[in-house]
Amino acid sequence: VVIKNLNVPWVVILSMDSFYKPLTPEQSARAFRNEYDFDHPDAFDYELLYDTLKKLKQGKQVDIPIYDFKTHSRTNRTQCVYGANVVIFEGIFALYDPKVVNLMDMKVFVDADGDVRLARRLLRDVSERARDPVGVLDQYERFVKPSFENYIHPTMRNADVIIPRGLDNKRAIRLITQMVTKQLQERYLNFRWELARKPCHECSIEGNTSLTLLPLTNQIRGLHTIIRNRQTSRHDFIFYSERLCTLVVEKGLSLLPFDDAAVTTPTGGVYSGKRLTKQVCGVSILRAGAAMETGLRKVCKDLPIGKILIQTDPLSYEPRFHYGKFPKDIKDSYVLLMDALVGTGAAALMAIRVLLDHDVPEDHIIFLTLLAAPQGIHALSLAYKKVRIVCSMVDPLLSVDKLYIEPGLGNFGDRYFGTEPDGMMEITNEA
Repeated sequence: VVIKNLNVPWVVILSMDSFYKPLTPEQSARAFRNEYDFDHPDAFDYELLYDTLKKLKQGKQVDIPIYDFKTHSRTNRTQCVYGANVVIFEGIFALYDPKVVNLMDMKVFVDADGDVRLARRLLRDVSERARDPVGVLDQYERFVKPSFENYIHPTMRNADVIIPRGLDNKRAIRLITQMVTKQLQERYLNFRWELARKPCHECSIEGNTSLTLLPLTNQIRGLHTIIRNRQTSRHDFIFYSERLCTLVVEKGLSLLPFDDAAVTTPTGGVYSGKRLTKQVCGVSILRAGAAMETGLRKVCKDLPIGKILIQTDPLSYEPRFHYGKFPKDIKDSYVLLMDALVGTGAAALMAIRVLLDHDVPEDHIIFLTLLAAPQGIHALSLAYKKVRIVCSMVDPLLSVDKLYIEPGLGNFGDRYFGTEPDGMMEITNEA
């Protein structure tokens, strides 16, 4: 109900039930005889719980353990979860541990009649956890009820809000919704617009050691002239932008580490050269980054390519992470991260953050783009000093009112994929 009333994206619900400690063989045997106390504070792994909540609050990726109540054990699987606008943590001992409580911005104790708690417990354990009713009732009298009186009920004093009657108390639910909404509004900072307002003289690319620009040859200028022309057909736009992508990819590959290698030529002579011995993969930021995959595949044979979907929120214009699929050995690879345009750099910043959360070393990331604004390059190199950036050209301006790269080339994704509305040639990419 609270989630529905908030009406905000990216809400994570974290259940304390995921953090039961693994049981020893003796404890497991007792659990199957309904003799193990799952309702005691010692049954939970508070260190793992604290570390998980702390990372979520920092916006980092976490792996949530999955507990199987039918076998009374943790499975070997985990659920990958990213930080969110709102994290709702629920559990019977949610307000018990002081370290965990100190992480919370709002603490709520939901109270209910004892008979209601028993009925809910009976229904849940029988229908969801394959328990027999007699065992559930016996365990309730032996462990659950005493634990509530001795440990859970006293945590009520740690709560900011106490809700009697649970979901039936609609007024209290509305109050919580209003309080959460107020906190979100107070903390709200439009990240993308703040980046755009950075004065150009503070975003100079001169002396930027993270940035590698393609030499401004007549060929590069000619390719840009074609793809920037609003009269260029979609067929020509695709062809010439892919040519430019290939040049950017080749420049990016030159930044990878090569080892000395000697080969024997057909004449019997020996040539001393270089060989790429490190693992390399590509990751495209959808959707415009997908257009650069063709250029990458033309240069690198059988290279694994992952994808990450980051879209702009239609109301706030903030980047939102939706989806990520990466090669399984990405943490051991050099990653060519691709996006066609970089305006503020907000989407690229988020994509790099996701890669770092997947244990990719920062100095193993090479960001490839066709066109950028100074603000985007400045933001990327300032936030991630070890990430190298390869770009064919940097335009002088980023409009602070509409976030357009100027003079720019329009919305790259729309022009490339043919989704461009009539008369909308000059709308910029959402990077």
